[in-house]
Amino acid sequence: MAEREFDAIVVGAGFSGLYMLHKLRGLGFTAKVIEAADDVGGTWYWNRYPGARCDIESYDYSYSFDEDLQQEWAWSERYAPQPEILRYLQHVAERFDLRRDIQFETRVERAVWNDDAKRWTIETDRGDSFSARFCIMGTGCLSSFNRPDIPGLDDFAGPVYLTGQWPHEGVDFTGQRVAVIGTGSSSVQSTPIIAKQAERLTIFQRTPNYVVPAHNYAIPPEEEQAIKANYAQLRATARESAVGSGRILPRTPVLATKLDEETFRADMERRYAVGGLIGFTGAYADITVDPAAAERMEAFIAEKIREGVDDPETAEKLIPRSHHIMTKRLCVDIGYYENFNRDNVELVDIKTTPIERIEAHGLRTSERFYEADALVLATGFDAMTGSLERIEIRGKGNQTLAEKWAAGPITFLGLMSAGFPNLFLVTGPGSPSVLTNMVSSIEQHVDYIADVMVMMRDRGAQEFEPLPACELAWVEHNNSVAATTTLPDANSWYMGANIPGKPRVMLPYFGGFPAYRNICDEIASECYSGFSIDGQATACDVDFEDHVMRLMPEELAEA
Repeated sequence: MAEREFDAIVVGAGFSGLYMLHKLRGLGFTAKVIEAADDVGGTWYWNRYPGARCDIESYDYSYSFDEDLQQEWAWSERYAPQPEILRYLQHVAERFDLRRDIQFETRVERAVWNDDAKRWTIETDRGDSFSARFCIMGTGCLSSFNRPDIPGLDDFAGPVYLTGQWPHEGVDFTGQRVAVIGTGSSSVQSTPIIAKQAERLTIFQRTPNYVVPAHNYAIPPEEEQAIKANYAQLRATARESAVGSGRILPRTPVLATKLDEETFRADMERRYAVGGLIGFTGAYADITVDPAAAERMEAFIAEKIREGVDDPETAEKLIPRSHHIMTKRLCVDIGYYENFNRDNVELVDIKTTPIERIEAHGLRTSERFYEADALVLATGFDAMTGSLERIEIRGKGNQTLAEKWAAGPITFLGLMSAGFPNLFLVTGPGSPSVLTNMVSSIEQHVDYIADVMVMMRDRGAQEFEPLPACELAWVEHNNSVAATTTLPDANSWYMGANIPGKPRVMLPYFGGFPAYRNICDEIASECYSGFSIDGQATACDVDFEDHVMRLMPEELAEA
């Protein structure tokens, strides 16, 4: 095997990998990106199912690092569809000539730390061996698809489609009886389109989700011009937003439990009219900490479901009752509830009538048999850790990352894990990541990693890793923040609950994007306290909780 040396090997050519490559090039580092697909795009390369689109507004869900890029690219819709996001990332790759340093159709199988050389050896499925001072994982939080273990799945005679690995040529369901398993975001987005083609669509639901209207529209020229003229303020607002978004309806400065009914309903109607995550996320300071506050919003959403779905029995099935709103990521819909008013669409509650097995020509529940010509698995992802643990990553003492994380991921800032020097995780577990606008979090992490690499180059340092005590303190802080909320009560992928056998721990950081960014900056200003640099270390004395408390809404702190 021919070994090639670089300053950094970056795994993945999505939003993270492309910006990381561009950033390192500009700083004079040599870097190579390894990508399993045959082109750039990451999550947006693979997820091509009907109706796939972002749930963050287009002009927010984009890079901020280059002003000319911001000004020249025009988004067509409020919520960009998958093909357009993919074209955007392809444009970025072309504009900055990134493809020449990306090796496509190559999967990283192994990364091993050499303690003598202070370097990583990265091996691929094509027989490559690369040597790098730094190994940077841009593998994405939602890139490892969850294929459910249902008896008889391999016996199905028709085609089986995974929403996260959709055929690039598309699928025509005309005249077919289609069964869709799952009612998460990919199902919410795809089933209204599938229903228009299929002769019969049966949707198998285990747990209903809270779904809010997108109110999507084609962006008029005057709105585009206004956004581009005000981009600096939009990005500044995003940096100070708890969820990293610049376009978000301001929080109502009174707790939901303190509003009288008339005022609350008027406020909720206003938010419903705006729609999307920007209308509901962060609406009230007490929604994720006080069940009574959540229940007020839930009752309002339930009314909207009953108003929008003609059949009362189906409407009741679609109303979530097993978890509070915001404890799972909200789904943003375009015609989802109206979908159930079609004569060719049926909803099956598999919590009360479970799927017993899949047979050659359909699905058998405890109640009856449903014929199907095609099967769609909209069953989500092994989020945040799945892609990392599928790679054999060996650090000091030959320990694998999967072994260290057997009881749940252990990181410092979601950025690194002790015992794995110079291994960086872009938006890894323990960082805000999926609780934010991902592009904001990605850019913050890429910039931070690049700053560390420049610091090490300037000092002539070879090894950088977190202190075990400091990363355990971070994990404890992350868990304690989550414990003040209702999030751990839900069986969500935030908690790893959707994957059988996966440890149940809070995967993303819930302290908010500004608090997280301030913590990172304070650590950097203290010569990276909490990290070891060539064996020289300073314990981290940053008060994590103080950063969170300082940014807590006044009305919630008083309560």
